[in-house]
Amino acid sequence: MAAVCTTIAFVPQIVKIQKQGGRDLSYPMLALYLTGVLLWFAYGWILQRPEMLWANGITALLVVVAIVLKASHPNKV
Repeated sequence: MAAVCTTIAFVPQIVKIQKQGGRDLSYPMLALYLTGVLLWFAYGWILQRPEMLWANGITALLVVVAIVLKASHPNKV
């Protein structure tokens, strides 16, 4: 349940970036978040835990989408 909550929690941020732009998010924060998620993914790989792989894989994808949207929608108001 925790994995579902933390994965879904990033979706409103992506919607906000699409509507308002990504000016309020910093690239270092997104990079640090992505690094943490990928480390959890690697840990799930080591433990062979599919739930950790799916949750962190999806979250990593959402963070990459946020980075791409921030780069393509920087100053939308």
